[in-house]
Amino acid sequence: MKEYTVAILGATGAVGTQMLQCLDEQEFPIAKLKLLASARSAGKTVRFRGEDLVIEEACPEAFAGCDIVLGAADDAIAKQLLPAAVEAGATVVDNSHAFRMDPEVPLVIPEINAADVAWNHGIISNPNCATIIALVPTWPLHQLAGVKRMIVSTYQAASGAGAPGMAELEQQIHAMGTGESMPEPRTFAAQLASNLIPQIGGFDDEGYTSEEMKLQNEGRKIMHLPELAVCCTCVRVPVLRSHSESITLEFERDITLDEAREALAAAPGVKLVDDRAAESAHDRFPMPIDTSDQDLVWVGRLRRDISNPNVSRGITFWCVGDQIRKGAATNAVQIAKLLCE
Repeated sequence: MKEYTVAILGATGAVGTQMLQCLDEQEFPIAKLKLLASARSAGKTVRFRGEDLVIEEACPEAFAGCDIVLGAADDAIAKQLLPAAVEAGATVVDNSHAFRMDPEVPLVIPEINAADVAWNHGIISNPNCATIIALVPTWPLHQLAGVKRMIVSTYQAASGAGAPGMAELEQQIHAMGTGESMPEPRTFAAQLASNLIPQIGGFDDEGYTSEEMKLQNEGRKIMHLPELAVCCTCVRVPVLRSHSESITLEFERDITLDEAREALAAAPGVKLVDDRAAESAHDRFPMPIDTSDQDLVWVGRLRRDISNPNVSRGITFWCVGDQIRKGAATNAVQIAKLLCE
């Protein structure tokens, strides 16, 4: 098997660190691995497959000789540096939002549109975490009955804001438990511990946030459904890892619950957990505490949308997935493996 020179841009952040673990878990064929980060991290070492790798400062020259670059940096750094990686001959799989809606850049979830990788021009985008978790179980149902409308509420973990978000929530929980003064929020708009924040991203003129519009805009591109209608509300919740989503789908054709369950149970990337009679809550429905640190999107609470006038064409479900893994790092590594094929 051919081996590749791989770089991770943003290697010391939450997603970059997880990418490193995913590369190892998926036995990615690596000849050489380059870890790129900010100047303050340069010179530190990270252990990988029995070797101590020295972190290099991210700069255009650092991409020389790379075959594949995994981007785990913010939009500004991605726009600044990743075009240089393409110029150096690498193919980039980028986790930032910088290139997602560029018509020249594929936006890929391997379980849905792996074939889109073939028309890349050097950059492939990884979708938004909440988009990935929503669409992995939506896709097999779309194949059955044709999705035309989605109503979604997301319950997004602190991990969606990276390592700083998780650290801030942990500090607030510690302060509440010890009686210490509550630290001022820096990553989030307000205290997250014992609270919910119904805003992720800035508002547009219609009152929707940038995070909420990602599901519509990215979903249309990934599923090749330019008329897909989406109404989404995104909420930050005091959970460390794993985003949860309540999703109602309206279909073009009739679909039974048995058909939906069968399709979800057989779908790649999905785990069906939907036993209302189970003694343990862990077997009745998915929860973040069960779905963290693994790569499947768990689906449960499957039921009819009784508000739909044509009840046979509406289904509601609950799904949960690890934002750092399938919502970011794992999906990127899966895309990179498509490049190897």
